[in-house]
Amino acid sequence: MSETGSAAPSEIAKLMAEARARTLLLVAGVTEEDLCRQHDPLMGPILWDLGHIAHFEELWLIDNTRGPIEFVEMPGLFNPFEHPRAVRGRLALPTLRSTLESMGSIRERVLRQLETVDLEASGPLLQAGFVYNMVLQHEYQHNETMLQTLQLKQGSPWSPPRASPLPTAARIEIEPDSMVRFPGGRVDIGTHDRVEAYDNERPRHAVDLAPFWIDRAPVTNAGFLRFMEDGGYKRRELWSDEGWLWLRAGVEAPRYWFREGGEWRYRTMDRVSRAAGDSPVCHVCWHEAQAWARWAGKRLPTEPEWEAAASWDPETGTKRKYPWGDEEPGPLTANIDQLAFGTAPVGSFPRNVSPIGCYGMIGDVWEWTSSAFTGWPGFEAFPYREYSVVFFGDEYRVLRGGSWATRPRAIRNTFRNWDYPIRRQIFSGFRCARDA
Repeated sequence: MSETGSAAPSEIAKLMAEARARTLLLVAGVTEEDLCRQHDPLMGPILWDLGHIAHFEELWLIDNTRGPIEFVEMPGLFNPFEHPRAVRGRLALPTLRSTLESMGSIRERVLRQLETVDLEASGPLLQAGFVYNMVLQHEYQHNETMLQTLQLKQGSPWSPPRASPLPTAARIEIEPDSMVRFPGGRVDIGTHDRVEAYDNERPRHAVDLAPFWIDRAPVTNAGFLRFMEDGGYKRRELWSDEGWLWLRAGVEAPRYWFREGGEWRYRTMDRVSRAAGDSPVCHVCWHEAQAWARWAGKRLPTEPEWEAAASWDPETGTKRKYPWGDEEPGPLTANIDQLAFGTAPVGSFPRNVSPIGCYGMIGDVWEWTSSAFTGWPGFEAFPYREYSVVFFGDEYRVLRGGSWATRPRAIRNTFRNWDYPIRRQIFSGFRCARDA
């Protein structure tokens, strides 16, 4: 579905069935006890996510399509504002059986109503199937949240149903720390899309950028290890005041890194790898990314710089939906869609290159930018304030590009993610920039 295109009800039904099948696949081998458990204060029980997915769908695809739009999340047990993640483990959650029955019954009602809904209606909620895309993306995003929780799982690690091996041929060799130059100039940022894009991606607008250099690839495990071996976590001059204060918790490596036999290793779900490899470093917070950039004599890119490097073709003055063009992501274009359950060595997806020559700007790891999360000029909240507006401000930093855990229909060059600068349970890495 494009900026102006529409989907038939039968296509929407197929997409919804596929999304639900993936959700259920991720929890199929998890015990009910582990689904109900609060494995970490940062993440609620997965059973809460399942109930929230169902009732968000009920709110938007049943209640709000046949009556006045309520610009609020659903009330009660599955309202994320009433019940922050840290307290969800204390809620009286329903059983797994009851939750699955509720998910199924709500879906049946949604599909019955879909048969009669007018997707060409004049209202922007239904027009071109926007609200169905919004609900689909909501479920996709909770899949990634669930995977963060499963990575934090207490007890024995979760063993994922690996079904999509990473490519082993045609890898592009990229010189470590190499950079490409963006010539600057007037570029378009954001989108006018009202079919798939969220309100914070709109409107498309022009900005003037000074020339800058940006890394051809995200910083790798081996590159981050050099920073550690050079005393990066102990050098005060590399850290902001807030970052240095955060370090008091005793941090000395990215999350899930550990020493074994005198060597740094890291864990992804139930798989352990050597940290000296050339896959993008993952599970680093904004403070760690900023300190590494200072150590390397660079900085984090601004959000407009990142988007320009991923999407703008300086030669033609045109903008791409994805780094490689407007073709929808597939298994050979980027490391997304979860089923490899981990990052890939840099250069593993040769088609995943932007017009100026940046590799891997979609997939593998979310990339921190230096920018706070705010609305673009001309921003209008739609269809509810609670998705974006309540998070605007200096408290959050923007991440771009998706990760290996991101579903293909939930990522594009204009997609904006955000989190606190101290968060590391997310599948986050970074690439650097510097002034030209």
